[in-house]
Amino acid sequence: MPGRFKFDKLKAWMPILLLLWIAPAFAQNSASKDPSTARAKQAFEKRFGDTFFDDYWALYPDFGISVGYYKYADRLIVPDAKARSAALALIDHWQTQLRAIDKRQLGNSQRADWSLLDNEFDSRRWELISARSWEWNPSNYNIADSFARILDTDYAPLNRRLRTVLKRLADVPAYYAAAKQAIKNPTREHTQLAIEQNQGALAVLGDELPKKVEASDLSPHERALFASRYAAARLAIDDYIAWLKELDQSLAQSPAQGGARSYRLGKELYDQQFAYNIQTGDTPEDLYRRALKEKDQLHARMAVLADELWPKYFPNSAPPADRIKKIGKLIAKLSEQHVSRKNFFSEIERLIPDLAKWVTEHRLLTLDPDKPLKVRETPLQERGIALASIDAPGPYDPTAATYFNITPLDTLSPESAESLLREYNRFMLPILIIHEAIPGHYAQLVYGNKSASKIKAIFGNGAMIEGWAVYGERLMLESGYGDDTAEMWLIYSKWLLRSVCNTILDYSVHVLDMSEADAKRLLIREAFQSNEEANGKWRRVQLTSVQLTSYFAGYSAIYDLREQQKRELAACRT
Repeated sequence: MPGRFKFDKLKAWMPILLLLWIAPAFAQNSASKDPSTARAKQAFEKRFGDTFFDDYWALYPDFGISVGYYKYADRLIVPDAKARSAALALIDHWQTQLRAIDKRQLGNSQRADWSLLDNEFDSRRWELISARSWEWNPSNYNIADSFARILDTDYAPLNRRLRTVLKRLADVPAYYAAAKQAIKNPTREHTQLAIEQNQGALAVLGDELPKKVEASDLSPHERALFASRYAAARLAIDDYIAWLKELDQSLAQSPAQGGARSYRLGKELYDQQFAYNIQTGDTPEDLYRRALKEKDQLHARMAVLADELWPKYFPNSAPPADRIKKIGKLIAKLSEQHVSRKNFFSEIERLIPDLAKWVTEHRLLTLDPDKPLKVRETPLQERGIALASIDAPGPYDPTAATYFNITPLDTLSPESAESLLREYNRFMLPILIIHEAIPGHYAQLVYGNKSASKIKAIFGNGAMIEGWAVYGERLMLESGYGDDTAEMWLIYSKWLLRSVCNTILDYSVHVLDMSEADAKRLLIREAFQSNEEANGKWRRVQLTSVQLTSYFAGYSAIYDLREQQKRELAACRT
């Protein structure tokens, strides 16, 4: 069909790229016969195996719980100066151990592990010393997630898990007392997010928990202790929320009167965070400029598709001369095709097995039918940033369920709900699920948990994780998903434009001081997003930094690799 995207259908490259870029390497490189290489390899394996991780999880038990390591699950680290000093000491100790090994003597896979660990240590030190979000981001302090994982994951009998919760509850008052002590000059946006998300902590420690205790085999003494600690923990959370609300009122003052810190990170911190988080070879400014160019190229391609579709949807009128208006009007027309508000959740549940079937039948990727994927409403403590997300088990507990989180539309007004439903219309909603689930994050994380290297599985690069999900969307359409229609390609292009504009938005807001009005103009006029989607993205860019660039950065790196491999393959055949 004239004007349509006509990309090569390289189905065979999909699993290869997954192994190269996203899922950790499964096969170790052949060991060199050089004795120094063998010694370096042996030293690395000895130092950075179970001993290192056990030391690491002892200091970061919540992170350990998130990847299925429950040995220290009964510990709740109080976030005070002592804990920060201990973290710096651990980082310094293990980085010294790491740098005593010459990574040039290691094989490719271990060199990658070495670099991931070195970056992890540098990044955590930077966070503690330079970024210092522990001072200005009150949403860093929330006990809900780990408590929820302990209670909801059947890694041990319920009685044992309740005893783990009992031990952690003892430190909740001290935890929130330390949080209040640490917070200095916070942003108002993160203060308000902390209020919202800590309501989720109250929900996790809600009425159901005492009922579980009463129905358990805990002794009378344990039950009495549980009741006391449970009540004290809820009081501490309530007190923190009340304290934050008072803080929020004081932050409403003008800056001249001591108001809130700006949510904008600034060029110096932004460049540093980008260097730690987005390791694709780009600088922030280079990626920003590439995104600007890609935005213009996407507009040109979308204009061709709009010309093709215009007579079908507007047979009695000429298209606007302005290509942005023309594209926008067609997208608005297509967006009328969406599910009802009441069927939004069930439609997502319906689409997941259809996508899995497509991937399997078209041999795009081997899926593991034994790894469950469950759709659920986003837990309260995780809301406030994105509509959809994946909560996946880590390599220590790979059989646990993966959750596809969807924030319900219950709290939205009819107008806001309609705006969101138009954004996630019948063409767009499958792309969202491709990204988050199959063959996107869900499939990638299942593969990641199978890695021979826990270092790669745990400390993998965020740009590659998001980049794989974006690349997976493209491969699905290249394989014929969506019937290769101009409608599907137009809405897909709008979705890809979202990743591109995420980069433009993030850099512009945090480095170039973009205003809210200009941000909304970019998102609504140039990226064709609904008002509700644009409002959500504006909030997200105030609450996060650099992460929004990971989609385009990772996708571009993966796509560049594919094109390079295509050229090299073609050269071999000539």
